[in-house]
Amino acid sequence: MASIYDEAVPVSRRTMVLFFVVDTSGSMHGEKIGALNRAVEDALPEVKDISDSNPDAEIKVAALQFASGARWLTPEPVEVAKYSWVDLKADGYTDLGAAYRELNTKLSRKTGFMKDEGSGYMAPAILLMSDGVPTDEWRDPLNELRQNGWFKNAIKMAIAIGDDADKDVLKEFTGNSELVITVHSAEALRKWIRFVSVTASKIGSQSSGVGTTPGAPSSKQDDMVKQVEATDIPDDAADNF
Repeated sequence: MASIYDEAVPVSRRTMVLFFVVDTSGSMHGEKIGALNRAVEDALPEVKDISDSNPDAEIKVAALQFASGARWLTPEPVEVAKYSWVDLKADGYTDLGAAYRELNTKLSRKTGFMKDEGSGYMAPAILLMSDGVPTDEWRDPLNELRQNGWFKNAIKMAIAIGDDADKDVLKEFTGNSELVITVHSAEALRKWIRFVSVTASKIGSQSSGVGTTPGAPSSKQDDMVKQVEATDIPDDAADNF
């Protein structure tokens, strides 16, 4: 006699997208872009392990580079197990506004990367990395992005690569100065990219914020702040890029 369990249909896992938004302007040429390429490449296997071990959510990766304009590296997010990082090259300006417009377009429930399929998606994690000052108009595109529901609930982190990066601009993106990390060396950049990628993936693929007070769960962004505050990664400012 057949059991009701014989006809059980596996429940599909939800999807969390990890976005890398990368400045590939001319000032990133050389050691900076090389260190960034290696860092992301090294972090992805750990993100894959998180995805593989999570019964409720799988992690996909999407990468957006911006210089003179902005361009997605793949036409849609890719399962982290199947994602191969392609080394980025640096050239051109720093069109951050163009990146914000592209991000806003793809964070869409109707036509973007995260089409509305019931409860099929979790809020994304977005890591922005830049070493300079925007060369296009970025305020209006950011204001529009802030109205996006996925962006409002996303984990938002930024890495300022060197002291020439405009940390005030990056703070406008994250909404919190604690979530803007400044690095001065290839080693610090590597460690922070790994930490942020792995930690944001862990937090982002949970069903809700972890919280610290019973009855008062925190947001995932709050959880990320706590993890950053508890992390000490040495960075020698004298060892500049």
